[in-house]
Amino acid sequence: MARFTRMQVLNKIYELGLVPVFYHADLDTAIKIVAACRAGGAEVVEFTNRGDLAFQVFAGLVGHFAKADPSVILGVGSVIDPGTAALYLSCGANFVVGPVLNPEVARACNRRKVAYMPGCGSASEISAAEELGVEICKVFPGAEVGGPSFVKAILGPCPWTSIMPTGGVEATQESVNAWFKAGVVAVGVGSNLITKDLVARGDFDGIRARVAQMLEWIRQARG
Repeated sequence: MARFTRMQVLNKIYELGLVPVFYHADLDTAIKIVAACRAGGAEVVEFTNRGDLAFQVFAGLVGHFAKADPSVILGVGSVIDPGTAALYLSCGANFVVGPVLNPEVARACNRRKVAYMPGCGSASEISAAEELGVEICKVFPGAEVGGPSFVKAILGPCPWTSIMPTGGVEATQESVNAWFKAGVVAVGVGSNLITKDLVARGDFDGIRARVAQMLEWIRQARG
């Protein structure tokens, strides 16, 4: 069961503006990655459902941080069907993210009052998601659907929409400025932030530093 309410999760994402995204099959390594993100200031972290038995790793993360650092808000990504959503909700997911919009996933999350952030690539998909109660729409793949200019175009007629792009967000100040000046409320960043090279070297302090730098750039971009 989720330890955080839907509003606590959403408000923290609005506050920070960053959701680090990663997958790793080894629990000990995954724990170190999440701890590095938290040390860098990111309290909300998305673990993607990318490998066999990934839910077991996620359940281990939830159990570990419930005791080691209860401030960490863990959620799951790459969820495309309600069965997978239910599995992770039972493992303690505090939010659910997907590359696509699935109304049944939205309903499963709403029944448990857990935030759902589906991938949307058009004004119609964003509107459909909001009708299902979605607060933050994940624009995916961010670069391919039009980048910051897409966000700006959507917010013109729909200024109430909250957008979090994933895919196409670089770990650079230029990229951060472009997305936030366009009007996003947050960005999801995966391998551009938590790089394979840093993980392979076990340079978790390097991950911490990159997360801290991203958060500083976001603060500056917000003015």
